[in-house]
Amino acid sequence: MSGKKVLLSGNDAISNAAIRSGCRFYAGYPITPQNEIPAYMAKHMPEAGGVFIQAESELAAINMVFGASSAGARAMTSSSSPGISLKQEGLSYIAAAELPAVVVNMMRAGPGLGNIWPSQADYFQATKGGGHGDYHLIVLAPSTVQEAFEHTHLAFDLADKYRNPVMILGDGLLGQIIEPVNTDIHFIASKESKKEKKWALTGAKKRKPNIIRSLFMNQDVLEKHNLKLQEKYRQIQENEIRFEEYLTKDAEFIIVSYGTMARIVKDAVLLLRKENIKVGLFRPVSLWPFPYADLSRTCQKVKNVLVVEMSYGQMIEDVKLALCERANILFLGRSGGGIPSVEDIARKIKELSGSISKKKQ
Repeated sequence: MSGKKVLLSGNDAISNAAIRSGCRFYAGYPITPQNEIPAYMAKHMPEAGGVFIQAESELAAINMVFGASSAGARAMTSSSSPGISLKQEGLSYIAAAELPAVVVNMMRAGPGLGNIWPSQADYFQATKGGGHGDYHLIVLAPSTVQEAFEHTHLAFDLADKYRNPVMILGDGLLGQIIEPVNTDIHFIASKESKKEKKWALTGAKKRKPNIIRSLFMNQDVLEKHNLKLQEKYRQIQENEIRFEEYLTKDAEFIIVSYGTMARIVKDAVLLLRKENIKVGLFRPVSLWPFPYADLSRTCQKVKNVLVVEMSYGQMIEDVKLALCERANILFLGRSGGGIPSVEDIARKIKELSGSISKKKQ
């Protein structure tokens, strides 16, 4: 990738990209390991003509985002696992009201307050809807700081395109790691950013009043609204699936992993390849919508799949749904801030490879 590169942490890269993407309202509340985001926004949002608010709580912050988005602003909040839990009711309201918003979760170990070490144990919360009702967030899982930078721009566009909240799901490792980032990418104003938000609450002096709500007391009206949401989710599933394949064409073993964990898996794949063990990586980039069909196609001729997560097994459920018991699915995971190492992954694949060789004999 050409262009000038600067060293940025994942948190700073997201913040920088958000402002470049037209974010003009940010509300948040401090929690490690994402505190650099509100710190960056506090300093630079006023310079861009935007509004920064350190809310009195996570509940207040998500509802401030609800209000700012209702008025047509590109709005964002960020937090880490316990704080995101507190935002769930507000996220359900935002999804029901069909409002665009960007939410960043730099996951930390849990459950409860846990600790500040990296984790991926919020997968269920992000992809299955942590709040109440039938709704979905679009969930993007960057693996590098460069991707975090680029996915932030994408998140704002997808939020506007579908009038739906988008979550950038990172972890404490991605938020804190510092890498070269190409910031010379010019964010050409997208169609979504240039569209007039005719639905927004901008005053009704020259038009009929707009109404934004999630309360529908009539059962038939609410069901009709839900069917409309479901149709939108079907469109998202058809058009917004993203994934990466790495050395999968001749692979006899496929490892499925996402986010920063997938970076470690790549090193394990290269190590195993040097020992003539044919391993490949399938990395879901959009966690919702999940690339079920693409994973199924990649694993069509593979009998052994290893899922690696910084959790005790959450994404593995979607892998099982994709493969429908056509493959032997194994799991390697750690939690509480533990991270499976290159050696752990390589050892697991070698054990699997060895057991298969014995069966053949």
